[in-house]
Amino acid sequence: MHEEFVRVSGDPVVELFTARTGEGPGRGSLLVIHGGPDWDHTYLREPLVRLADRHDVIFPDLRGCGGSTRGLSDDQYTPAAATGDLVAVLDALGLDRTDVLGFSYGGLLAQRLAVAAPGRVRRLVIASSSVLPVPADAFEGWPERDRRVAAEASVWAGATPSGPAPSGSGLSGAELTRAAAFAGAEANVWREEALDDYRERLSRVRFSADWQRPWRNGTLPAARPDGAAERLARLGVPILLLHGRQDMTFPASLAEEAAELIPSARAEVLDEAGHMAHVDQPVRWLEAVSGFLD
Repeated sequence: MHEEFVRVSGDPVVELFTARTGEGPGRGSLLVIHGGPDWDHTYLREPLVRLADRHDVIFPDLRGCGGSTRGLSDDQYTPAAATGDLVAVLDALGLDRTDVLGFSYGGLLAQRLAVAAPGRVRRLVIASSSVLPVPADAFEGWPERDRRVAAEASVWAGATPSGPAPSGSGLSGAELTRAAAFAGAEANVWREEALDDYRERLSRVRFSADWQRPWRNGTLPAARPDGAAERLARLGVPILLLHGRQDMTFPASLAEEAAELIPSARAEVLDEAGHMAHVDQPVRWLEAVSGFLD
């Protein structure tokens, strides 16, 4: 894996830590946009690195995340800024067009990239994310979800935007992000036998808190583009909506609904898979991605 820093902005100076599997004859490129957003890309490396024989798989860390530039002012952490960074990465790497996979929050950014830079995205995988807004009552009547999400909710409830509450967890910043990620393991991974692998992945993630501040302060703009389904339909870009049936963040039904609204899209929903469907069902998940890209 080749690793480098790609400068994407001069004012302020922003460099994205970027890992890639490498170029080669006949290989296409695949830009992978991680979620979180205060995570890094590493939890997505497996199984996507297995595509390296046919694709140059490119894993940037978003600004404020992982090894990329941190410590910017809160107003520099916006979906528009992150999307501009991704276009700058494509420019720096000399990629006129590329396939794109966006996961969770990264799936929302991938949609923004497709509509903001038409012609740059060849094929689009929106994984464990949603083109359509999530209704407030989307998960009502699902007691198993209520049970599983309670642990992570209690971690976030124990802190204020500026630090821990007096009676809270005593955590703030990146340690708060990390604690919430581990507490949310059972909500993100459906199969109990996949939990150890997932927790091991989490132990390698370089968590941050740069995006956490505007999010908790209520100043982070929405990432999903307005009218996303209609705008993606007009683009005509081939789209795979890849989802876990037991996703507790974005309902799987929304992927199927979006596929009906976008003629160039198809939904593939994997049974026995949660939000981290690539952890629950790595073989089937990768087969879906590979089949779509090839």
